[in-house]
Amino acid sequence: MTDLINAATSGAQDNAAAPVSAPGRPIAPWPGELVQLDNGVQVFVRRTPDVAGAEPAVFVHGLGGSATNWTDLMGLLFQPHGTWPGLAGEALDLPGFGYSPPPADGDYSLDARVAAVIALIEKRHSRPVHLVGNSLGGAISTRIAARRPDLVKTLTLVSPALPDLRPRLLPMRLALVSTPRLGETLLRRLQQIPPERRTDMTVKDLYADPTRLHSDRRAEAVAEVIRRDGLEHAGDALLKSGRALVVEYTRHGPGSLWREAARVTAPTLVIHGSHDRLVNPSTAARAARSFGYGRVVLLPRIGHVAMMERPDLVAAEMQEFIAAAARSEEARSDVARAAADAARSAASVVRGPKIRPTRTAPGGQLGRASS
Repeated sequence: MTDLINAATSGAQDNAAAPVSAPGRPIAPWPGELVQLDNGVQVFVRRTPDVAGAEPAVFVHGLGGSATNWTDLMGLLFQPHGTWPGLAGEALDLPGFGYSPPPADGDYSLDARVAAVIALIEKRHSRPVHLVGNSLGGAISTRIAARRPDLVKTLTLVSPALPDLRPRLLPMRLALVSTPRLGETLLRRLQQIPPERRTDMTVKDLYADPTRLHSDRRAEAVAEVIRRDGLEHAGDALLKSGRALVVEYTRHGPGSLWREAARVTAPTLVIHGSHDRLVNPSTAARAARSFGYGRVVLLPRIGHVAMMERPDLVAAEMQEFIAAAARSEEARSDVARAAADAARSAASVVRGPKIRPTRTAPGGQLGRASS
């Protein structure tokens, strides 16, 4: 929800060379390219370098965010080490955010977002992916995992925006900004605030400890705020996406996000920050009850964007969980193979050796048919 930090890129590239950084400074945003999806939507996708044996992963940002929200986490996950194969990460800018153009039909609904991510996975990957989402991206990823389990190997959710109607200041503010006409007025007033101050306001909302944001990342965020101020569709994308999320929060029945969470079959890791001001950390308990197979982690003194505030902790949790899920899957496969072998052996014993029908031998005696 309202993940408004977007690290600006120095330019779109289509070859995924590893970003270079000076000692003590963060890595540059991963290079990317504009991808035409089969459903007619265009999305800008950033990716890590190709590494032999790495497993595919797709990262989905939150409301107002972009693919660069995942820069540091992707950097920690793509390199193989020990038994860790590495993740070949792709992070998209959802339509209307980052460097992705707005959808031609103006559809910013959650289902439209789900369709875009599904189209990207189907176009770029031939096997299930590790799907990772934050906030709004967590809601999108949950719906994908519930409706298209064939596409998802594991699911990781960082402060997912799953419905919680208990009153809290920042979510109430989002609902207010999402109100038609009032939202446009409030957004115009917000844009009159200097970009540097707006950036600092956002960081204060998203981080438990704003001092963890490197000065280079803050400069990138300010530059991105200025760039987005010049885009005609930026306000529309933010307001309509916010309204779509409010709609999902009030949805009931089998299509509600919590009901869909209960249908997810992929191993699921849910990470919350104890000091999240947007998604109530207490929803971790409901997540533990709803997702059938997985783990829920509450990181102390962390805010809404744990993958940005403490990417090292999130990377460690993901590596441990994905490795455990792989071991569990391998054990289930071993059991299934053993059961199949036992069933074949039992069937062979019951049937005995296969013989052909007998015939009358010369002289009227019975004999076994020759093979």
